[in-house]
Amino acid sequence: MVNNVSSSTSTQPAAQPKPVDAKVTQSKPRQTLNETVQISNAAQAALKELTETQAQTAKEANTGDHQAQRLLAKEAAAKAAEK
Repeated sequence: MVNNVSSSTSTQPAAQPKPVDAKVTQSKPRQTLNETVQISNAAQAALKELTETQAQTAKEANTGDHQAQRLLAKEAAAKAAEK
């Protein structure tokens, strides 16, 4: 037995995309972060000691700075050990 199959589907036209304006959309500029780092007084002093010259250390040692005196003594001992 043969059955006739008839299909009747109604199709609707696909939705057409809306035209895009030729304008370029500009994004807002990013805000830059302003971060501030604060270091302790001890860290500031250590940084100062690391960046001072040999002449500054000698001058401080001559004015009674015990840390500068220890540093100069340590450097002199290391220099004597090299010989």
